[in-house]
Amino acid sequence: MSKELGKQTPYKTKDWYLKWASSVILIVGMLLTANNIYPLNLFISIVGLLGWILIGLIWNDRAIIIINAIGLSIYANGILNYYVNQ
Repeated sequence: MSKELGKQTPYKTKDWYLKWASSVILIVGMLLTANNIYPLNLFISIVGLLGWILIGLIWNDRAIIIINAIGLSIYANGILNYYVNQ
C-alpha cells in the first residue's frame, strides 16, 4: 500500500495537540456514559466535540465538522431534556 505524496498527518502542531486532547476528552465522556454518570458525561463530551469541530475548521474538513456538529446538537438536546424534566 503506497502513501499519497504530500499527505501527512501533522505532528506536534497546535492542531495535533487539539486533536489528541479532544480525543482523550471524548474517551473520558464515553467512560462516564458507560458508568452512567449523567449529565456530566454530556458536558465532557461536548468539550471534546467542540475541539473536533475546531479541528474540522482548521483542516477545512466538512465531514469532521458535520459529524461533530450533529453530535453536539444531540448532546445539547440531552442536556436540555435533563434540565427541563427535573
